Amino acid sequence: MSDDPGHGSPQAPVRRGLRGTVLIAATALAVAGGSMLALGAVRQQPAPPDLSGPSAVQHPGTHRSPSSPLSSPLSSPSGQRAPRSDAATSQVAPLSSSPPVQVKIPAIKMSSRLERLGLDEKSAMQTPQDPAKAGWYTPGPTPGAKGPAVIAGHVTWNGSRAVFFDLATLERGDAIDVARQDGTTAHFTVDRVAQYPKDKFPTIDVYRNIDHAGLRLITCGGTYSQARNHYADNIVVYAHLTGHTP
Repeated sequence: MSDDPGHGSPQAPVRRGLRGTVLIAATALAVAGGSMLALGAVRQQPAPPDLSGPSAVQHPGTHRSPSSPLSSPLSSPSGQRAPRSDAATSQVAPLSSSPPVQVKIPAIKMSSRLERLGLDEKSAMQTPQDPAKAGWYTPGPTPGAKGPAVIAGHVTWNGSRAVFFDLATLERGDAIDVARQDGTTAHFTVDRVAQYPKDKFPTIDVYRNIDHAGLRLITCGGTYSQARNHYADNIVVYAHLTGHTP
């Protein structure tokens, strides 16, 4: 799917597994190199933060402003990090399924009601229609339930900041709170923040079956091409469930 001005295309192809767990279909994500989560628009300024290197982890204690480049990439010679379990030590039992209604990220002062995202006619994940709102990918698990719940959002929109503009500045240990329809709020903790070229999006790492309640936040990043109306990379935040209220 092409990157239309003002509209992004999170190309998240999926096959549905048991109990809502997402198994990825290669077709829909194969186009990720050209348009996965373009989530950007014509004449994008200001640009979102950029992680240094194709995949990087930010370290606690060094919060950076959105205009500052991020550093400390942990990359292999090939430029790809080895997958890392995002909740290997998590002891919090998953919650029952309940649709999410709102996501809050205190570290970047972000709060958004959630749209519902399905698949488009090309089996690619839809993008939020409102750039001020993030969207939950409905074929996948609900946040707090077992599996990798996915929330996507635009980084910029027609030259202005969108809901996930500051997403790349998150660091390990930051909190993400997701309010759910059943009245509970699922509390997640960020494990890592990574950046990938669109043609090397880590489909398996993001969507694979996991034995705990995980969360992935996805947007665009890297260099923006005005000629192509296209961001070069995707930003992915990996987090795991660490508690819930009430």
